[in-house]
Amino acid sequence: MTNPAGSIDPDNSPAINDQVEGRNTTDGPLAHFILWFGAAFALFHIWANTFATLPELTLSAIHFAGFGLLCALIFPAWRKAPLWLDIVVGLLALVCGIYVIFAFDLIYNRAGISFIWSDWLFSILALIVLFELARRVAGLFIPLMTLVFLSYMTWLGPLIPGLFKFPGLTWETTLFRSYIEVAGMFGPIARISSTFVFMFIIFGAFLLRSGAGDFVIDLARAVAGRLIGGPGLVAVFGSALTGTITGSAVANTVSTGSITIPLMQRAGFPSKFAAGVESAASTGGQIMPPIMGAGAFVMATYTQISYLTIVAVSVLPALLYFFSVAAWVRIEAKKMHLVSVEESPPTVREVFAKGGISFLIPLCTLIGMLISGFTPTYAAAFAILAVIVSSWLTPNKMGPKAILEALALGTRNMVSTAILLISVGIVVMAVSTTGVGNTLSLVLADLAGGSLFIALILVALISLVLGMGLPVTAAYIVLATLSAPAIRELILNDSVIQHIVNGTLPQAAQSVFLLVDPTSVAKLAAPMSLADAQALYALVPRDFSSTLFEQALDPALLTTALLSAHMIIFWLSQDSNVTPPVCLAAFAAAAIAKTPPMATGLTAWRIAKGLYIIPVLFAYTPILSGDWSAALQISLFAAIGIYALAAGFEGFAEQPLKLVLRPFIFAGGIALIWPMPMLWHAVIGAGVLLLFVINAKITPKTSSSSMA
Repeated sequence: MTNPAGSIDPDNSPAINDQVEGRNTTDGPLAHFILWFGAAFALFHIWANTFATLPELTLSAIHFAGFGLLCALIFPAWRKAPLWLDIVVGLLALVCGIYVIFAFDLIYNRAGISFIWSDWLFSILALIVLFELARRVAGLFIPLMTLVFLSYMTWLGPLIPGLFKFPGLTWETTLFRSYIEVAGMFGPIARISSTFVFMFIIFGAFLLRSGAGDFVIDLARAVAGRLIGGPGLVAVFGSALTGTITGSAVANTVSTGSITIPLMQRAGFPSKFAAGVESAASTGGQIMPPIMGAGAFVMATYTQISYLTIVAVSVLPALLYFFSVAAWVRIEAKKMHLVSVEESPPTVREVFAKGGISFLIPLCTLIGMLISGFTPTYAAAFAILAVIVSSWLTPNKMGPKAILEALALGTRNMVSTAILLISVGIVVMAVSTTGVGNTLSLVLADLAGGSLFIALILVALISLVLGMGLPVTAAYIVLATLSAPAIRELILNDSVIQHIVNGTLPQAAQSVFLLVDPTSVAKLAAPMSLADAQALYALVPRDFSSTLFEQALDPALLTTALLSAHMIIFWLSQDSNVTPPVCLAAFAAAAIAKTPPMATGLTAWRIAKGLYIIPVLFAYTPILSGDWSAALQISLFAAIGIYALAAGFEGFAEQPLKLVLRPFIFAGGIALIWPMPMLWHAVIGAGVLLLFVINAKITPKTSSSSMA
């Protein structure tokens, strides 16, 4: 079975790779079983998501059963573990998945919902098997975290004093909700895994197997290969395109990095910088539409905002992030007087003449069907079919063997993601059952002191800590469950306060103030100072906030605030790819560049500053509102600001920056990102550009100034 570039599982870690090397899964009977079972399992999911109407529990349980078996076979318990042991674990997962399908109806048909001995046995066994499989693919963090939450539901909650005290549930109720009810292992997160995520992973595998990865690199070379710092820009552009296929930072790093990192090194870029650029650019794969890892699907389920809407408003922020990485490449290339080492990269016409345009057909099919109102899973199924058809317009025609390999590749790439999402489903169930998410949101809001900016810093720190033990998607799910309500509330607070300042609070909303302070209604009829408005708003109890938001604010603004809160968390969750001490994308790039992993991670973190800058735009501007005119204006000024920040940080733009101008350019960059009236942005933006022009006039020309 072939293994195209980019087929590495998005949640793999170096520890996992070491375990996989302990057993040969590329040849022999085991490899053939994984190939055929994987292909059949992918076909089953395509059928189930396109033509069938299986009960949610049934599909999720089969999803766990099959991936539990594959996980046990692919990821051994330890290096050189006996195969029979892993077969036993896999069969136990298979049996636990099948049992719950029948137990669900039997339990509800009894007089009173109560466990019999087999329910106790299989529910406990299912959790043990799931914990073991999660340990194999991601280490001990997820099993231990899940155990803590289950303990909190039962015996630990009653022991904790204060806000986080929980009365506790019986173990029978806890196991029922974790295993049998459509809430834990087989709840909404497992449903997302078995539908949206797996279908798009299969779609990406078909694209990779059809040769789309080579097309992406060739197109990137054609577009950026002749520019200053060309290999670095190829890495940025190639990773952006590859992100539309894989949605995975590690897969992007390995696939595009194996080509772009050596190119950057030959061009003269320092090895650490080359690896840092590739890992920072590849991190954009998980924020690049249309796939966006699994985040867009989870976000759509959590927020009840359509997947198409989330993808559409994510385009400009994703492009802005890639621009931020490209700005670092350009500045470094100019500073080091580098030119492209590719004397004759292919032209765009040559790339498309070789059948490259056919790779656009599946993406156009996918996007067209989504716009037409088809569900993402249905659109993904037809996009897979479009890949097969369009491949016959290229030299790499997909026949039965290639289709079989693509199906198996998609299944194999999904193994660890499926296990991790099912595991995190238990955590989400525990959070919703105990209400600890609402409590933590209140604590977060209190710690932030009503400041949205401080809340963003706190969430960034928490996401970094979670990212040390959780893959990006899992970290987003946990953090969104715990903190999204607080961020949404803080975003909407500013809007309500602004209505109070302007004296434009609707009559229905004023009734909320009538309940807390009858004398305040008279004050609301006229404009007031910001301090007075904040003091008046502080009188409203938190329990009344939701009612006040619904009565005071436009429904579109409520939707934008909810989406902004989740998008902030999703973007901040990406930093674990490039931020030490655990930065999987940077470690993968370091292995290719043969550089120290930790130093590479620090370089990648420096280059990937857009992950922290752009969430500020989500919080304070309408860039996600769907107003394209406003979003384009915000993006334009933010792009100037990002370049100014990079130049001020490096002390170099197109030429060395004069020391006297450097702080003004840096301050201008901050101002262009910070929310303020568009007129001020225009003035400051013009001022920053003028400073660049002045710097170019008074700086002696160097060899770099003659470059294109």
